[in-house]
Parts: sequence; structure tokens; C-alpha cells
Amino acid sequence: MKKIRITVMRMAYYKDLMEQYENPIEHACDMKLGQVFIANGWEKPEGLCESAWQSMSPFVMTLAHGGTNLYEGWMKNEKSAMISCNDGFRPVSFLLEVIE
Repeated sequence: MKKIRITVMRMAYYKDLMEQYENPIEHACDMKLGQVFIANGWEKPEGLCESAWQSMSPFVMTLAHGGTNLYEGWMKNEKSAMISCNDGFRPVSFLLEVIE
């Protein structure tokens, strides 16, 4: 099984939605731009948000087991994927890449 590099590429913050709909949360997201995690394919890397892991784990597993060309040419590098967590208030985009 291949290891997968998970890199925090972009972090959005929708203050208007948070003010209108979200209850105040002190520690909603601890990710940092450029932060890197390494996944062994089936286990969530330490420090990675559980919600983000739930969003990306099927893609991590596919890539770790040799899957390529996700969504028929969606990515320039067929051994990668760009996945966002499911937080509608502060979504984080992650680049998943196979480590050769």
C-alpha cells in the first residue's frame, strides 16, 4: 500500500454565514496553511481533523491502493486529488498525493 501526502492548500472563512447560523465555537479548526500529513492509507494521521478525514478517506484509500485518474481526468496528476472538508463555514482544501 502506498503512503499519501495530505497538504493543506487553502482555507476559507465565511464570517457572514458564521454570524447568521453558527453557534460560537472556540476551536473549530486547527489546520494551518501548508501543513502536511502522511497517511498510510487506512489510519487517520495524528492531528488531522476527524471531519476532514471523513471527507477524504475514501480518496486516500483509493490512491493508496493504486487507484488513479479519479473522476476521469479531473486532476493533471492522475495520482492525486483535491478534496475539501465538509465544514460549510470554514472549508479547508487538501491536496492528496501518492508518495512514490
